[in-house]
Amino acid sequence: MGAQWKHKGRTANAAAKGKLLSKAAKELLMAAKGGADPSSNARLRLAIEQAKKAQMTKDTLERVIKKGAGLLDEAVNYELVTYEGFAPHQVPVIVECLTESRARTAANVRQLFRKGQIAATGAISWDFARLGAIEATPPAGADAETAAIEAGAQDLEAGEDGATRFFTEATDLDAVRKALEAAHWKVETAALVWRAKNPVTLDDPAKRAEVDDFLAEMDEDDDVQTIFVGLA
Repeated sequence: MGAQWKHKGRTANAAAKGKLLSKAAKELLMAAKGGADPSSNARLRLAIEQAKKAQMTKDTLERVIKKGAGLLDEAVNYELVTYEGFAPHQVPVIVECLTESRARTAANVRQLFRKGQIAATGAISWDFARLGAIEATPPAGADAETAAIEAGAQDLEAGEDGATRFFTEATDLDAVRKALEAAHWKVETAALVWRAKNPVTLDDPAKRAEVDDFLAEMDEDDDVQTIFVGLA
């Protein structure tokens, strides 16, 4: 694993779909602060793609972008807050939240860490690399290593369902995504991630289940946007 934790089976029901849409909307709001034109706002381009994958309607997408860009009367005060700590069995975790209330989020996250251990800023992230990550499926006959070299990716690993996960320098994320799309790869996700340099290995299924339960509970909080876990 060593990168973003994903809730298994998340899209299986209406409540889960609503959670995905809520996260997509928050990311759109934050991204649109940099401008409502996706042609000049790389973060917004990526956020739009993720919102479409979450099946956000066109009207809602456009309204959220305008709201985030300050083009509507409604004020938007979301900010990104990052927490670091350990899941059970000393598995390192970085939790990114988008919130309009730091105090509420801090209290909730501290409570969610009760089965693990919350840590000071920098205590965990020093052992993670801040990278771009692109998950894409190949066209027929494509070689992932060749595609990585030609697109300018720094590393790659097997993704889910036949996809490949390409890692880039944080500043190269959008350029590598465009290069892969130009080579006819289908980009499924593209985002900045925290990737563990020394992920923990847990061979005991019961211990892994404890970690998964901890992460699933954390993920249910409305303010939690993304979880990164150092688990091999």
